[in-house]
Amino acid sequence: MKAEQKPAKIGILTVSDRASAGIYEDISGKAIEATLNDYLTSTWQAVYRVIPDEQEVIEATLCSLVDDEGCCLVVTTGGTGPAERDVTPEATEAVCDRMMPGFGELMRAESLKYVPTAILSRQTAGLRGSSLIVNLPGKPKAIRQCLDVVFPAIPYCIDLMNGPYLECDEAVIKPFRPKK
Repeated sequence: MKAEQKPAKIGILTVSDRASAGIYEDISGKAIEATLNDYLTSTWQAVYRVIPDEQEVIEATLCSLVDDEGCCLVVTTGGTGPAERDVTPEATEAVCDRMMPGFGELMRAESLKYVPTAILSRQTAGLRGSSLIVNLPGKPKAIRQCLDVVFPAIPYCIDLMNGPYLECDEAVIKPFRPKK
């Protein structure tokens, strides 16, 4: 890491009516944070939010994490299924300038190795300004499975958007960056 580089800010957003109401503990957001701690060796700061399944609230929170907090990456969990209140992908699409459909395609393909209901998941990803937003499922085990397959592309994606340089523990996850 370059000495003058500030810690990368990464948003962790749990979308859950029950977790936001305190009915149960947010284990999904903590699973994202633990996974990122396993992956990253560069200094980073989590900007953590737990909110209800309300599209306007999700949109406003995503905008705030990117525009106000300066997160180069926002990873969401929850709200990606077929239930009526599962609107995280719609909120993500509403605030993004461009969508990155390959992320959702790859996550579903990986999840299908474990559960046939993976086809019901609507994970997606998109770009807002110079930030990447990635929607993950709500189950902690599925979070790790999905991040394991898409994260190798994330540091280079952030490089291409002139974001902070994310260094990884290559014994845990090997990011792809083209040879110079």
